[in-house]
Amino acid sequence: MQFQAILTSIALVAGLMLPHASAVAAPKAKPRPQTVDDAVILDMNQAFKKGDRKRLSALLPQVQGHVLEPWGAYWELAARLDEAGPTEIRAFLSRYAGTYQEDRLRNDWLLLLGKRRDWATFAAEYPKFRMNDDRAVRCYALLNEAQTSGADVAAQVQDLWLAQKDTDEGCAAAAAQQLEAGKLKPHAAWLRARLGFENERPRVAAQAVGLLNDDWVTSVNAIYANPVRFLDDKITALRPRTKELVTLALIRLASTDTTAAMDEMNKVRWRTQLTQEERSWVWGVIGKRAARRLQDGAINQFAHAQDQYLNGDHLTWKVRAALRAGAWQEVLNATAAMPDAQRQDPAWIYWRGRALLALAGKPDAPAQARALFESIASPRGFYEQLAQEELGRPITVPPKPEPLTAAEKEAAQANPGLRRALYAIQAGLRAEGVREWNYTVGAHQRGGLSDRELLAAAQLACDQQVWDRCINTSERTRTVIDFEQRFPMPFKSAVVQRAGQIELDPAYVYGLIRQESRFIMDAQSSVGASGLMQVMPATARWTAKRIGLADFKPHQITDRDTNIAIGTGYLKLVLDSFDGSMPLAAAAYNAGPSRSRAWRGQDGDPMLEAAIWAENVPFNETRDYVKKVLSNTTNYAALITGRPQSLKARLGQVGPQRPGKSDAYEDLP
Repeated sequence: MQFQAILTSIALVAGLMLPHASAVAAPKAKPRPQTVDDAVILDMNQAFKKGDRKRLSALLPQVQGHVLEPWGAYWELAARLDEAGPTEIRAFLSRYAGTYQEDRLRNDWLLLLGKRRDWATFAAEYPKFRMNDDRAVRCYALLNEAQTSGADVAAQVQDLWLAQKDTDEGCAAAAAQQLEAGKLKPHAAWLRARLGFENERPRVAAQAVGLLNDDWVTSVNAIYANPVRFLDDKITALRPRTKELVTLALIRLASTDTTAAMDEMNKVRWRTQLTQEERSWVWGVIGKRAARRLQDGAINQFAHAQDQYLNGDHLTWKVRAALRAGAWQEVLNATAAMPDAQRQDPAWIYWRGRALLALAGKPDAPAQARALFESIASPRGFYEQLAQEELGRPITVPPKPEPLTAAEKEAAQANPGLRRALYAIQAGLRAEGVREWNYTVGAHQRGGLSDRELLAAAQLACDQQVWDRCINTSERTRTVIDFEQRFPMPFKSAVVQRAGQIELDPAYVYGLIRQESRFIMDAQSSVGASGLMQVMPATARWTAKRIGLADFKPHQITDRDTNIAIGTGYLKLVLDSFDGSMPLAAAAYNAGPSRSRAWRGQDGDPMLEAAIWAENVPFNETRDYVKKVLSNTTNYAALITGRPQSLKARLGQVGPQRPGKSDAYEDLP
């Protein structure tokens, strides 16, 4: 369908501006009327963000008795925690016992106690920490444990330290103690430095190497700034720790100039000076860079490395490169080398099963593959759905759980954490409300809420039209699935009507909205996208002209019906531009049409199974987005039609644009 046919109905365009247009849809969730006390709470929130201690202390008495008083009290004390004494802090913890704010302040206090090395107080408070999700706090606990009991904590410290993305005092302190005690090997610090260089975090590398020798930090910083100069230096071989520093230089070079790094790695001096482990890591970086650029020979770069020496990220990209190349044995090898936790990800279970089927050299390969598919098959997600289809089972709506009892609903309604979270969200403190909600359902009690409690909490959020908490909470259930909760359809009349008028699958629209905004009407992204369908201002203006929406004003993009009309209109244009390919259109909607065109390949490139193509999308966000939108779409279609569905059919294949076909929408923003 060409864009000229989109929204040709004059009545539709006019209807967008008429009062009755919204009457056919579900009512818009209204924020709770703001009170004077709410205004004080919001004022305190702003003062906390600005670090205005005096303002916080002045306002605190005014929020006593308010449902969000724990938030006000937390902000006021957290802002001056470094000056507060144990008596005052413990009084807060006692007064707000059992709340998210109590555990949040304890988290803050534990970090401060660890930094101060106040181990007696730390040891008294740490067992009471319910969230227990802060790596730095855990590292301080291990440091204290090692000092007081001599426990062997080196492996735990190393795992936590290497997992930290940025510089961190807690895990660095624990690592320093273990290095000094000889329990943690210097190699761990060099691994941390490699990760810093590879992920463009030079401070991470400098901190790690500084734990070994402060004098080496200058060299590390100089290498990061100019690796070529270091590698060309004739006296490099005479410097101390040359081997480790050379590895860092090659990693940095591989991250900035892959071709130059390959040339260096082929030089005899580095092949002889570096160990197989060090060479493998550098080749892992080179291979990852090539794979992220979708280069045909990416898998060949990984051939220079041994899988046992590659880290999890390298192995992930090796699998992706192998999938593009059809190298199924390398898919098996790389997934087998992954750490246990990574290997249990449904993505790698699925591709390992596919590799076994593709090779089928062993008599028991089909049975092994089937067992792998059985272990993940369900409608829960992208790879779970694909595994289900490999087993010959279409995607259908699971049986609905037993209805919630009145007692179960009342328990959710009476839960103080859930009530306070909803109040905060409706008062305009969405970030704070979401954090408290997530804590209440997932961390307040060990193991989180039970499945029935989660269903009741999700229903409470659904009833309040807080759709993101409705969906996210329902997704936490382990043994039951309530599809109507997980895949709600707010504004159904508006969405289905608009989609039908432009011949767009309403399931696809819902699949996209669910991923874009979770049906939050006033959703605003960090880059300026707005509304249900997260439309950028420039895209909105361009699309409004294309679909004939006269007199469009930028502020109208937050209006529900206008947002749906423009969002669906743009999605239809994108879908037509990419020959009806839902994966390509989803990628274009998220990352821009020009990137999606580049990722589909050029003349002469092969057609790829769309699941392989999606797994190789270079951007983490877009890769996840494409998979979730298509998975959502399949489940929404099952709900809307009541018939079995196929994710594979929606995926199809992806490849270069057909020869001789011109793109009528090259100016798509």
